Amino acid sequence: MAAALTSTASAGAAFAQAAAEKVTLSSLLAKDYAIAGAISTASNLPGLFLRKGSSLYLCFIAETKQSATVATQYCKPVE
Repeated sequence: MAAALTSTASAGAAFAQAAAEKVTLSSLLAKDYAIAGAISTASNLPGLFLRKGSSLYLCFIAETKQSATVATQYCKPVE
């Protein structure tokens, strides 16, 4: 029982750390990911595929006329 609780606590801590380190377009480029392609969704939200070796991410970006920058909405690994 104690081992199961320790394992669950460790998994929760790892998830919290990963959530704190938000994956962005900039963070992936800083880790030597390269832009491998681009798409546009039906709602006109542009997306970029980034690849490094066998690892592939899809990131969506957005901007408004009032925004100072184009911001990463989210990035997710592609399996």
